Amino acid sequence: MNELHRSSRPIAIWLLVGVGMIMIQVLLGGITRLTGSGLSITEWKPILGTIPPLNEQDWQTAFDQYKQIGQFKQLNFSFTLQDFKSIYFWEWLHRTWARLLAVAFIIPFTIFVFQKRIKKDMIYPMIILFLLGALQGIVGWIMVKSGLNQEDVYVDHIRLALHFIAALVLLCYAFWFALGLLFQRSRFVFDTGLRNLTSGLAILLMVQLVYGAFMAGLKAATAAPTWPTINGMWIPDGLGNLPGLKDLANNPITVQFIHRTIAYLFLLLVVLWSICARSIRTSTLLNKTRALPFIFTLIQVLLGILTVVFSPNRTALLWFGVTHQFMAMLLMLLLVWMMFVVRPRTQPVQKQS
Repeated sequence: MNELHRSSRPIAIWLLVGVGMIMIQVLLGGITRLTGSGLSITEWKPILGTIPPLNEQDWQTAFDQYKQIGQFKQLNFSFTLQDFKSIYFWEWLHRTWARLLAVAFIIPFTIFVFQKRIKKDMIYPMIILFLLGALQGIVGWIMVKSGLNQEDVYVDHIRLALHFIAALVLLCYAFWFALGLLFQRSRFVFDTGLRNLTSGLAILLMVQLVYGAFMAGLKAATAAPTWPTINGMWIPDGLGNLPGLKDLANNPITVQFIHRTIAYLFLLLVVLWSICARSIRTSTLLNKTRALPFIFTLIQVLLGILTVVFSPNRTALLWFGVTHQFMAMLLMLLLVWMMFVVRPRTQPVQKQS
């Protein structure tokens, strides 16, 4: 390893720690959603919001603020103060972890600047990383604010999907940035066909994850908790019940049908990818990890089935759903890894320095 890569290694490790923290943040967001906790804190205090209510009077004030919104009036009107505390905890933890993420970015970044580890070619990626993190916070508050009214009992599922995808973009970007600091171009494999297939899989997975967010936001799993058919039918009743494109994003049956269909298509394409990858023997990095996409996809499909089938059980839905989400992130990062290792043939191979 040359001097440049030795000096960049701490930055790469810092970025990978950030990747882990982002994954935890997304999982906390999933728990917050599945427990119906997202609207429990009705105001945004960037600094003071870190401190939860410390006495009964503060708790009662927070509870009274929650009582003013539609979720309490229409759904949780029987809640006691103790019930409120249980949902408040998850939203508070989700927001607090986001603040810790900001601290984990700013403090090491400042140290690296003083140590002069930040090279010129890292400045723009660092700016993009910061902007993506800030965007994620803004989208998160817009999402929460969409549910703080008298009509809605949950946040808007489309804004939920945007919040989730923004987190995934930040996650993938930080991971790619770290990989670029750890591995040199001489370790890449150049195959345009496999790279295009990998890119296609990543795009398809991103669409699938959007529909996964729609599934969570609409509670679509409970609309058809059966497998392999949807409520006993391969082509279920209820498809197209809403007008035009609205049906694709707002009809729970349609959303679940599309989510399942993409899952089957994705599995078939991963099998094709695995066959193509086995023909390449020039890259140790690829050879050591090429079996993982198929394995991860099988696990993900199984978790998806279990999440749907056990969705009527709130506890099972929570833990299967969160595990399903965690596996989705691992699968996305794995595809980012494959896109990093497999490059188009048009890119020249650079000799290792």
